[in-house]
Amino acid sequence: MDEITPDQLAVVVRSAGGGDEAAWRTLVETFSPRVFALLRAQCRDEELAEEITQSTFCTIASKLAGYDEVGRFEAWMMRIAMNRLRDEMRRRKRHARPASESTLIGLAGGIEAPDPTDARGLPEGDLKAAIERLPDADREILYLRHVGGLSFKQLSEALETPMGTLLARHHRALKKVRSLLEGMRSEPRDDE
Repeated sequence: MDEITPDQLAVVVRSAGGGDEAAWRTLVETFSPRVFALLRAQCRDEELAEEITQSTFCTIASKLAGYDEVGRFEAWMMRIAMNRLRDEMRRRKRHARPASESTLIGLAGGIEAPDPTDARGLPEGDLKAAIERLPDADREILYLRHVGGLSFKQLSEALETPMGTLLARHHRALKKVRSLLEGMRSEPRDDE
């Protein structure tokens, strides 16, 4: 099921919460690519994004029986995913030990990892570079909106932020990206 209407979603969520395996499979197949894309865009680590996507759906499975679908499932799901990612990043920051680039290349056998942002739906080139220069909060809004596919109402619920504040932050983030892109275009390139 590619697109799922709000009415269909309510039925599928209710059925999945009642133990219907086909309904659960529909939820996972419909939403896991979006959750994975959002997480990968945020953490830039394909394995971590996959791990947190699985963890997100495990949490959803454990809480779905008691969940009352009132048109907020996607926001609830994305909030779980982002909270899982934040928790993991905090955990890693506490336990992180810096490694030199040469050590990492040696561990990888001299082979560079593929760029995970080459996947469909993620920005590339100058746009990607501009977005990466944004503060985390601005990047999060842009990724949730444009990669995660959340509506502004869903974003407002997921981030627990008033709609007006969210719209203003989104607009400012887009202006920052536009300004960064203009600045990058005026910078001389190495190949010129």
